[in-house]
Amino acid sequence: MLDRIRDALASYRPRRIERDGLPRAGVLIPIYEKEGVLHILLQVRTELVEHHKGEISFPGGAQDAADPDVEATALRESEEEIGLKREDVEIFGQLDDIVTISNFIVSPYVGRVTAPAPYPFATSEIEVAELLAVPMPHLLGSPGLNTEPAPWRDRMVPPPSYTFGEHVIWGATGRILQQFLELTRTP
Repeated sequence: MLDRIRDALASYRPRRIERDGLPRAGVLIPIYEKEGVLHILLQVRTELVEHHKGEISFPGGAQDAADPDVEATALRESEEEIGLKREDVEIFGQLDDIVTISNFIVSPYVGRVTAPAPYPFATSEIEVAELLAVPMPHLLGSPGLNTEPAPWRDRMVPPPSYTFGEHVIWGATGRILQQFLELTRTP
């Protein structure tokens, strides 16, 4: 499956968004092999962060002036948020840019954690409440994608979303995850 993901991303040309005035951000979709099964790493945001409290996201954040590009931003933020060292990531490629409700242009990068399991993840207490390793077979299987609104806290969230235990993966993260799964599921 890793070869299929690598090949799909190597031949994919992501849609880039250029809009003056909107800040850029980069996120990493970390693929982590644990007990012979590929997992996607996600994080539950704390209630201490400024935006998207308690939501599930990929590691990442706003581009700093010192970042040479948005890929470097995704890797830097992943190291800061979950302790994933950039030298332990093999970037496979990029997905389409999206604009979030918080008005960021987000560039998602897909990368494989190259170090063997168990990886010594170290989450930021301020930003990350919990690290989730979601098995890819769960995301690709039934029920997989929710195409109807799903309950989250005291409201219903729009599709696309995915459910993993008590967690609902929705919003920009759900849209990015949907594109990743659709792109890599095609033989």
